[in-house]
Amino acid sequence: MAVPLRGGGGGRSAFGGSGGLRSFFSYRIFISAVFFLLFLATLSALFTSHHDSVLPSSGNTYVHHTYMALNSDPLKTRLDLIYKQANDHITLINAYAAYARKLKLDISRQLKQFDDLAKNFSDLSTKPNYRASLFETQGAVDEDVLRQFEKEVKDRVKIVRLMISESKENYDNQLKIQKLKDTIFAVNDLRVKAKKNGAFASAIAARSTPKSLHCLTMRLVGERIANPEKYKDEEPDPEFEDPTLYHYAIASDNVIAVSVVVNSVIKNAEEPWKHVFHIVTDRMNVAAMKVWFKMRPVQGGARVEIKVIEDFPFLNASYVPVLRQLEFAKFRTLKIGGENSSSASMNSKNSNNLSMLDHLQFYLPEMYPKLHKILYLEDDVVVQKDLTGLWNIDMNGKVNGAVETCFGPFHRYAQYLNFSHPLIKEKFNPKACAWAYGMNIFDLDTWRRDKCTEEYHYWQNLNEDWTLWSSGTLPPGLMTFYSTTKSLDKSWHVLGLGYNPGISMDEINNAAVIHYNGNMKPWLDIALNQYKSLWTKYVDNDMEFVQMCNFGL
Repeated sequence: MAVPLRGGGGGRSAFGGSGGLRSFFSYRIFISAVFFLLFLATLSALFTSHHDSVLPSSGNTYVHHTYMALNSDPLKTRLDLIYKQANDHITLINAYAAYARKLKLDISRQLKQFDDLAKNFSDLSTKPNYRASLFETQGAVDEDVLRQFEKEVKDRVKIVRLMISESKENYDNQLKIQKLKDTIFAVNDLRVKAKKNGAFASAIAARSTPKSLHCLTMRLVGERIANPEKYKDEEPDPEFEDPTLYHYAIASDNVIAVSVVVNSVIKNAEEPWKHVFHIVTDRMNVAAMKVWFKMRPVQGGARVEIKVIEDFPFLNASYVPVLRQLEFAKFRTLKIGGENSSSASMNSKNSNNLSMLDHLQFYLPEMYPKLHKILYLEDDVVVQKDLTGLWNIDMNGKVNGAVETCFGPFHRYAQYLNFSHPLIKEKFNPKACAWAYGMNIFDLDTWRRDKCTEEYHYWQNLNEDWTLWSSGTLPPGLMTFYSTTKSLDKSWHVLGLGYNPGISMDEINNAAVIHYNGNMKPWLDIALNQYKSLWTKYVDNDMEFVQMCNFGL
């Protein structure tokens, strides 16, 4: 240890290589100086070699140029542009020069600090007491002096490591890359979090009742209360049970949405007088729905039947699994909500996804026993073409005519059902293609023959503990009509207008039915603007309550 520390050169070599550091930093200073000289050379060229032709050097010269420009209008603009361009580049040069000076100053400061540290190491071995007791002695080394020397060396090593760690970022490219990666990951985490928050906010907006829709419902109910004689229920038309006509089923609590569906069907129908609409709603909205269609009768001779769920006596908790599960969920929430908040929360979440209006399509044969076929439409669709061709499709003994939605590995049964459950794994193919609700032609006679409602009850009863599927009506539909679905041409039903901004307008214009499935419903402020006009053109803007409630369409 004594030999390397002897002399200035040996000390630098042993404790960090001051010569190497000096050479490294001298090279960086040289590069910075070259850039700085280039900036100064460019600046000098702009002010000297082009002194007469670009930049005026005095006020008189500038006045002269201005006078010449005024006398030669075509060149005035060119002169102003050249002058502005030169000034912009001067500003740019000054900015780079300032950065170069700062860089040079920082590097010079660091170089001085490292030189001082190297010198401290070299001076340590030249201290008289250390030189005499450790390096020039012929006898035994003094242990106390050695311990003091070791302490001072370690203190200097600690300072060196601290300074190197602070300045390492400026020279270590790997460290810069790692820092950039960390920043990218952090930004990506923020993006994912923002996306989740956006989806949550969108879901809240989709499930909320807009102020304008609430206003419309209240206005219609107020009209019913103010004029009870005007809105008395009439005897049902015999056409409601005529199987030779075209029948539609719509289940909804949204007045404006239902009116758009009906209007779009009628305006595109070749024989509107042959169309019959069966609308089912809840008790809260039935009055508003009846007043709307009384104030704004359907054109073309079409007929509308409006009923409430309670008008079908067989739809009760003893027969319908969903109603029974809803009652049980409410009872369980009240009973154990205070004891087991997590269980109650999960139970409430699943029960919120249950709605009898959403499950009515499983009871169409019993609701309309005299009909042979019926077209089920959801309230977030718009019809763009005559749909009577659906009644002429050969169903080949199938019950449900629907458009398939699978492509590649997406929208397969595995995405909707729990294939870890042995019963699901045994009965269904995880790669089977899923189809869509929204526009479905049902052969009610075949449905009755195949007892599809009983099949639906079987699966719905098994899913009381939510182990077969989590929520929604599509999974039980996929199970009920697993082998009884007829695939329709995709032009009958185009989906995604409630979440996908990338659907081509050619595909939309060729579609018979467009479907705003997703959270961005066309009656909400969060709707996709490029598709909204396809829905709003069927809104009855002449209706006085629509105007009063400021739908902003």
